[in-house]
Amino acid sequence: MTASEIARPAQDRSGRDTAAELARLEARVAKLEKINAVLIDRVEHGVDSRANAYSLFQTTIGLERQVRRRTDELTNALRRVEQMNGELRAAKERAERADRSKTRFLAQAGHDLLQPLAAARLASGALAELQRDDDGRRLSRQVERALATIERLLETLLDISRLDAGVMVPQVTTVGLDQLLADLATDFAPVAERRGLGLRVVPSSAHVATDPIMLTRILQNLIGNALRYTERGRVVIGARRRGARVRVDVVDTGPGISEDQYAAVFEEFHRGRGRANDGEAGLGLGLSIVQRLADVLGHTVTLTSRVGRGTRFSVEIERVDRPPVTPPAPSHQPLGIAPWCMAGALIGIVDNDPAVLEATTDLVRQWGCETLPAADAETIVAAVERDGRHPDLLVVDYHLDHGTGLEALNTMTEAWGCEVPAIVVTADYGREIEERLAANGLELMRKPVKPAELRALMAHLLS
Repeated sequence: MTASEIARPAQDRSGRDTAAELARLEARVAKLEKINAVLIDRVEHGVDSRANAYSLFQTTIGLERQVRRRTDELTNALRRVEQMNGELRAAKERAERADRSKTRFLAQAGHDLLQPLAAARLASGALAELQRDDDGRRLSRQVERALATIERLLETLLDISRLDAGVMVPQVTTVGLDQLLADLATDFAPVAERRGLGLRVVPSSAHVATDPIMLTRILQNLIGNALRYTERGRVVIGARRRGARVRVDVVDTGPGISEDQYAAVFEEFHRGRGRANDGEAGLGLGLSIVQRLADVLGHTVTLTSRVGRGTRFSVEIERVDRPPVTPPAPSHQPLGIAPWCMAGALIGIVDNDPAVLEATTDLVRQWGCETLPAADAETIVAAVERDGRHPDLLVVDYHLDHGTGLEALNTMTEAWGCEVPAIVVTADYGREIEERLAANGLELMRKPVKPAELRALMAHLLS
């Protein structure tokens, strides 16, 4: 065996060992590469996560800053709003105090506000009696119309003030509609005749639970508006039973009201689109008062209308049974005065306002009466003791410098030992005065007194 043959197996073994080692190393390298790839992937994922977390952190910080800034802005805005609300509350309280002060003033000062107007109305009536030519009568009528307009507007404003002040408290009783509607028709008949309109009242036997004065005021406004805005045709007043309620209707043939104006007509100072046929559109307060009075009474006011055809205003009132009939109270007996004439009657007039006293005295003298004017009852009593004749009728103001007209009448009655028919006049619309005078059987007239009404009542009491 040669040397080369001996060395070949050793080389083969060495080659196999090298190949095995290479294979082992290659496997290890592959394993390491795989481990390295996994580690690199984990490192890259960790870096991305940290980057995302940092980015989220930065975003959160930015949002927090924005929220803080917006919160500060909102807080400042709320502070400004709170400050403005405080200012508004203070302004509202000042306005309410001023409104209450104004309302109380008007509600309580009605007597003083109406006194000059009462004197003017009486003086105007006396002036009209003196006119002997057409021009004088025409001027007297113009003055009378102007004073009547002032009276109507002032009474309207006073009504609103009394309602706002809460001094108009309803005295609900059973009221028969037939007589109430008939009286309204009588009052408005001259107005309808002057404007060439028909005025019809449908008789009704229904009775309702209401305050008669407030209901009369409501219907006066509705009828007055109907006559004012109706140029031709008629106005009809009637009542219909509706289950447990009664609906009182005032229907006219006027220009009508469009449906979009239904709510607006009851607002203050809203004037109708139609033209008033007397040239006096008023202040637009009549229907506002109607709504206020109806709310106080718990009545419902509605309207239906067709433009160009007419309007119906309705007041729904609780219906009640007819009360038992009671015999009428005996009237005052005449004191020696002929029922067909007022001439020669001695009229005692008591009023603490010199202008009203003078105007009333002049007016009554124009009717052929003798007068005994004074500012208090004691002066009248002293004059009667001196002359030996007591008045046949007394016209006494309720609010005097010392006491009331009722107390003045008691003083005169005690001095003479007999009752004398009396008319008490006042600008105070309080219910208490009315009830007190009614309990004593005395006639009441509200200022400003209308001369024609005063003359009619005087003639009635002297007849």
